[in-house]
Amino acid sequence: MSKKRVLITGAAGFLGSHLCDRFINEGYYVIGMDNLITGDLHNIEHLFKNPNFEFYHHDVTKFVFVPGELHYILHFASPASPIDYLKIPIQTLKVSSLGTHNILGLARVKKARVLVASTSEVYGDPLVHPQNESYWGNVNPIGVRGCYDEAKRFMEALTMAYHRTHGLETRIVRIFNTYGPRMRLNDGRVLPTFIAQALRGEDLTMYGDGSQTRSFCYVDDLIEGIYRLLLSDYHLPVNIGNPEEITIKEFGEEIIQLTNSKSKLISLPPMQDDPKQRKPDITLAKKLLGWEPKISRKEGLKRTLEYFKSLPKEKLVQEKEFKDLTKWNR
Repeated sequence: MSKKRVLITGAAGFLGSHLCDRFINEGYYVIGMDNLITGDLHNIEHLFKNPNFEFYHHDVTKFVFVPGELHYILHFASPASPIDYLKIPIQTLKVSSLGTHNILGLARVKKARVLVASTSEVYGDPLVHPQNESYWGNVNPIGVRGCYDEAKRFMEALTMAYHRTHGLETRIVRIFNTYGPRMRLNDGRVLPTFIAQALRGEDLTMYGDGSQTRSFCYVDDLIEGIYRLLLSDYHLPVNIGNPEEITIKEFGEEIIQLTNSKSKLISLPPMQDDPKQRKPDITLAKKLLGWEPKISRKEGLKRTLEYFKSLPKEKLVQEKEFKDLTKWNR
């Protein structure tokens, strides 16, 4: 019996690379695809000699063709950090609109089940707390974060249109803050930023007074939830995240303690439209998938810190500089 074949877009990214590992380990033949705007081949280089893995260097906003059968597609191609999508807003909009359209078209031709990676950012700066899947959100469509928030909202709408119009088997995961090995130190998100600053002996920079909250899910837990959702029979959005909420200030203090750093927390001006609260209601995931996070923040942070400390010291310094992404704004 031949192996089932799965296409994973954004395969060289943080989540995409972990998904490649999971599906290889589950016995699938994995086709990874990435244009490497924000992805890194180092995340998947250990798979290049694996006979059950192949890689396509391709931009999904262009026509997508993959020969042979496809049973599943997981669409994870997209910048996912404010630093990235504020630098390349046009490409961010294109990958979740044109890219999603191309992926859904491919899924229709191949008769494949497709799971798209949405985000808690579809809830915007929420007026409902915690956020459940029935909440429609509070998003500024023309704000600086609208390029990401509205792109993902459009992705969900387009996915549901294909499901209703063409009977396509679709799944939608709304991903909340996730962390773990293979995060880019310079991706602008709070966890790698805090850890990198602490390891360099710098002060930790938070936007505003640090009273805004986040809920951090370790990557292994998230991948398990995504895997279960793909194989489920449910086509509407499902929150996957850790409901343990913490303020940014408290989180920074945890990082300082964890790294034995002498760093201090300092405040920068607040970011525009930065959500004040973020906490998933995972009642549906528990009921539907039998899923809930298993790895504590203490354990997850320990594993993540060990990964960052294992990186070459020169990389820790180099990663302080942000990647030039402006050529993709077209």
